[in-house]
Amino acid sequence: MSPLFVIAKKELKGFLTSPTFYVIAFLFTLIFSLTYSLYLYQFIEMSKMMVNTPGVPAQQTNIHYGVFLRQLSYLNLMMIFVVPALTMKLFAEEKKLRTFDLLLTSPVTSWQIVIGKYLAALGVIFVLVFLSFVYPLATASFAKFQWAPLLIAYLGLFLVGAVYAAMNLFSSSLTESILISYVVSVILNISIWLLGIGAEVTDNDMVRKVFEHISLNTHLASLVEGTIRTNGLIFLVSVISMFLFLGERVVESHRWRAS
Repeated sequence: MSPLFVIAKKELKGFLTSPTFYVIAFLFTLIFSLTYSLYLYQFIEMSKMMVNTPGVPAQQTNIHYGVFLRQLSYLNLMMIFVVPALTMKLFAEEKKLRTFDLLLTSPVTSWQIVIGKYLAALGVIFVLVFLSFVYPLATASFAKFQWAPLLIAYLGLFLVGAVYAAMNLFSSSLTESILISYVVSVILNISIWLLGIGAEVTDNDMVRKVFEHISLNTHLASLVEGTIRTNGLIFLVSVISMFLFLGERVVESHRWRAS
């Protein structure tokens, strides 16, 4: 088996056997159960009132907007803080326990180390996103809705989680302090959303377009509404690639110092 997949398997096993993961999964399930039930009840009651009301906007009677997207907004908010809690140990803990030096001297490349750990992070993010997907999946037993927009919306949230994971892996590579890794990761996750504010405070059309292009909210908005845009996918993949590259450079610099 490739060293990359050995590292990914080891890290994923560490994630899925960690008490932290089960605490987070329990909190996810609890919050999703409460909010989804509330949103579904509100949507059903609103639909009853509006069934005979002419001129009602289509979005208000669409379960995708009335329930699913509201649930996804909670998922995104939680991932801003949860993904750092899961990824903060990827490098920081190994540095603290001095096992990172052993990893650097093993016959694996810096890219294999970074990508292996990143794939493990994606695996645990997929599990958490799937926990949220179980609720609309159960709703399909008594309600009809279009699957394509829902699947694209969840793809968008998974890609946003992948962006968080790449940034947070880079944060973890910078320090041996788990706390510092977590704080820096949360700051990065929030900052990438705040970039979009620049489009609202400038009068220059070119500057506004730049801010809109680098705004995570702009690209996620089209995905959660069921529209896949090439520029959005390119932006998300580019951000992921950039932070993985930065993480690999940090790991490689440690390898040079250790040799």
